[in-house]
Amino acid sequence: MARNLISKSRAQDGLSVSVPALLVIAAVVLGFLNPAYADAHHVWQKVEIALNASKSYDNPYTDVEVWVDLRGPGFNKRCYGFWDGGSTFRVRVLGTAPGTWTWRSGSNQRDSGLNDKTGTFIATAWSEADKEENPCRRGMIRASANGHAFQYADRTPFFLLGDTWWSTPTFRYRWHDDDTPRPIGPNAGFKDYVRFRREQGFNCFAMIAAFPNWANDGKPRRLATDDGTILRAAWQQPGTKSAKDMHDEDGNRAFLFPGKVPGFENTFPDVDRINPGYFRNLDKKIDYLNANGVAPFIEVSRRDIGQSWKKFYQWPESYTRYIQYIWSRYQANICLFSPIHFDTSGATIPAKDWNQAANRVVEKYGHPPFGTPAGTNSNPSSLHNYGHTDKAKWLTFHQIGNRRTHNYYSLLTEIFNTKPAVPGINGEPYYAGMHDAPGGTPNSALYCRSGMYGSVLSGGLGGHIYGAGGWDGGLWGGNVEDAAENHIWDAMKWPSGGQMRHLATFVLSEGRKYRQLVPSRELLQPNESGKPEGYTGWAYCACTGKKDLFLLYFEKDCPKAMLSGTLSGGRYKATWFNTRTGEWIDANALRADSSGKISLPNFPSDSGVSKTDWGLKLTSY
Repeated sequence: MARNLISKSRAQDGLSVSVPALLVIAAVVLGFLNPAYADAHHVWQKVEIALNASKSYDNPYTDVEVWVDLRGPGFNKRCYGFWDGGSTFRVRVLGTAPGTWTWRSGSNQRDSGLNDKTGTFIATAWSEADKEENPCRRGMIRASANGHAFQYADRTPFFLLGDTWWSTPTFRYRWHDDDTPRPIGPNAGFKDYVRFRREQGFNCFAMIAAFPNWANDGKPRRLATDDGTILRAAWQQPGTKSAKDMHDEDGNRAFLFPGKVPGFENTFPDVDRINPGYFRNLDKKIDYLNANGVAPFIEVSRRDIGQSWKKFYQWPESYTRYIQYIWSRYQANICLFSPIHFDTSGATIPAKDWNQAANRVVEKYGHPPFGTPAGTNSNPSSLHNYGHTDKAKWLTFHQIGNRRTHNYYSLLTEIFNTKPAVPGINGEPYYAGMHDAPGGTPNSALYCRSGMYGSVLSGGLGGHIYGAGGWDGGLWGGNVEDAAENHIWDAMKWPSGGQMRHLATFVLSEGRKYRQLVPSRELLQPNESGKPEGYTGWAYCACTGKKDLFLLYFEKDCPKAMLSGTLSGGRYKATWFNTRTGEWIDANALRADSSGKISLPNFPSDSGVSKTDWGLKLTSY
């Protein structure tokens, strides 16, 4: 019997694996007893099981479901797989704890190549040094004990610092097989962008797995059938009036043509015939991110595909199948999932229809077997669009987004107060270069920082996702055309991106204690001295229940403030934080009066009004 267990450990992690001698001997012995046995792996490291169908199928994507029943220490679950072209099906699994893991395959077909195959692998623990080198080795991301923040499986905090690279799977974020570093510019590629952002502290990149209905085909970027059914509402490709090309480096698109929409067979693909070649190329990028300590946030598609999908294909089953395809393909990668990119309710189907398809995934297949968290980019918030976890059964964290100004940060407070608690983030805040602030300017960076600090202190303790490129696209839109106003490599170097690391410095300055913070903006007065739809003049406060830690943030043009709700007569060490440089400035000691009020000091440079934005930390002593 041929070996059908393939290790992806080196591709995923980029490092050789050292195995204790005893386990090596055990592996060799087991290998003789069971030729399906593969080498030992580390915990949280992808193990790929390849199954070869003995029968042929008209459409393996729609006709065949495969799985393995996986057992290991504290684990006994069915893990589903996916078709990967030809007669090949794959199931990707991992060991969540050290020990021996066994599996047996099955399918919904009477196929001797898919059913009753068995295998064993041994999972060994990473050392602390290994985990320091690559935090993805700490395991899948999950909610903290109180539900408000993220942490790795080993309970180390994961404070999400994300960037928006929606078109990552395409040629726009070019894959180079070699590892030769290229300067950030027109010749740079995906690996260069990852290296650059990792040096700035980013640990997550948001992407959309596929834009199947987009192409620069000479037709309008916004296209509908005669009865008004939306075929696409795409971003415009610079220099043209048509949609952006969204194929991969080899010209692959996510689904095959012709499609089933009458008169538009070569515009809207057949979403019941998937193209595994496109996703094999995406695999390389996802594995590279994990190998470099990055957990991607993968949204399966964009909302403008919904109307034609629902009208011309079986709904919700067809879309549920696609969600499950993506989720099963990347279930053994350290990442975050989303069933849809719902950035606006226009040119799409109602949120309840997307929710129906996503709920069907959980009802039929269960939650992702290794605990991958799931949320979604939403407008104005996933709580408003889908409800809480009782209605959105697939959801394990919430997002707000697309309402850019500071009057919407309170949506995160609303999320914070839901029961049961789940992490919240601002997934699409103000993007550098929007509104009246060209990208790379101080005002643009100022507005970005309003989104960063204002969102987190309003309850978004899961972290924050940054974006850059203005309305033109730049980084988030994957602009590579000469005619673009902002290119990927231009927006990548704007100072606001480099300032994201300071957000983590501020929030994590007292270690894990930030997870105990409660948004308490009302304790800071005045807190709304600027206009609602803006980024200046508002102030924010979050504190622990014991009132021994306060984190404050003042946008530009905030007046000196009064803080209430502190410990009666309490003594606090006050430290200003420069959000532009990450430097701390001692503000000496403060003492509350008997009612717990503190008159806060003037801003640095002894000003009674903030000339720029500032953070302030108060710790009791």
